[in-house]
Amino acid sequence: MKALLLDLGDTLLDYSGGVDECWAGACGAVEHGVEHAVLIEALAQTRRSFWSDPEHNRRERVDMLGAWRKIVEQALRRCGARGPDAAAVAIAEDFAARRRAVMRLFPEARGCLEQLRTAGIALALVTNGDARQQRDKIERHDLARFFDAIVIEGEFGAGKPDEAVYRAALDALRAPAAEAWMVGDHLEFDVAGPQRLGLRGVWIDRAGAGLPPDSRVRPDRIIRALTELDVPSRR
Repeated sequence: MKALLLDLGDTLLDYSGGVDECWAGACGAVEHGVEHAVLIEALAQTRRSFWSDPEHNRRERVDMLGAWRKIVEQALRRCGARGPDAAAVAIAEDFAARRRAVMRLFPEARGCLEQLRTAGIALALVTNGDARQQRDKIERHDLARFFDAIVIEGEFGAGKPDEAVYRAALDALRAPAAEAWMVGDHLEFDVAGPQRLGLRGVWIDRAGAGLPPDSRVRPDRIIRALTELDVPSRR
């Protein structure tokens, strides 16, 4: 391995942790005229349906605050709420602030990045999503200094698993696909997509749940933490 592409959310950064608690807190902090438990259940259903379609997901994830507002609006309508959208805006903004406050790097992430840099491996951060929010995460957690290239969907104009994304990262690193790995938590975006270009795809399965029974994706490696990567010593 001479080059490594890394995903951000749920690979380096605990993105999913505390989501339900943040929604509950945001709904409890804003007056919306709906029974709390009823709205929380409606939000859970709406979130699942909102993100279930891949094309819809692709369009919405580049403006996360807008997506969260739409989710709340739909959930309120499920509950029969009528009136202005001010409550939806306020809940979405409160949720965004709570999410930002609780997100942390996984305990081993920084040490692993330092070890990779010491080993002389070229690194690229390759992430889908909202440009402003992704840049904020990178800056708050002081991640840019570890990477030779950063490819963010909202800036680049395309996201994983579009092959142009991986090619852009490899070109920036001046690395051939055959000598590069990609590590991430998404089987299609971080494993199958890179594999189609000749990279090795490493799936990080932090929960230890294993591959879904119907998965057609076969990672080159499965790890539960970044410390399980075999980082070569500097020559």
